Amino acid sequence: MKNLFVYLSLFFAIVSTASGQSTADRKSFNLDKSGLAIEGYDPVAYFNSGKAKEGKKEINSVLGGVTYRFSSMANREQFKANPAKYQPQYGGWCAYAMGKDGEKVSVDPETFKVLNGKLYLFYNRFFTNTLKDWNKNEANLKAKADQNWSKINP
Repeated sequence: MKNLFVYLSLFFAIVSTASGQSTADRKSFNLDKSGLAIEGYDPVAYFNSGKAKEGKKEINSVLGGVTYRFSSMANREQFKANPAKYQPQYGGWCAYAMGKDGEKVSVDPETFKVLNGKLYLFYNRFFTNTLKDWNKNEANLKAKADQNWSKINP
């Protein structure tokens, strides 16, 4: 019986590590009620095509309770091979707001920047495009956003 407990404990430790993020972490991420990330946009397309592309409902992958959609099977396979490379920074919240005030602000998935191999998303509504403000003070805002995010999602 003791061996069974050890094996089960090891199994659950491996599963939680492999998932990349726990369900508890999910609370920090910018998701809709169903657990959909990036409003259904394909995280790999930002890198491969340099454009925001909507994913297809039937081509998806679930990681740690978070659902990602993809515009192609090839993109889904790329994501599955290295999810950390493609997941948006700061849980998919606005990078500018995270750097300025440490706030979780919704984004426009079509307003983004790939910087040093990482995806950053930005708020862009009501005549306010925070990507423009981010670009004016990127190094400082990024450093502050990294600090603020580490407090929100340790």
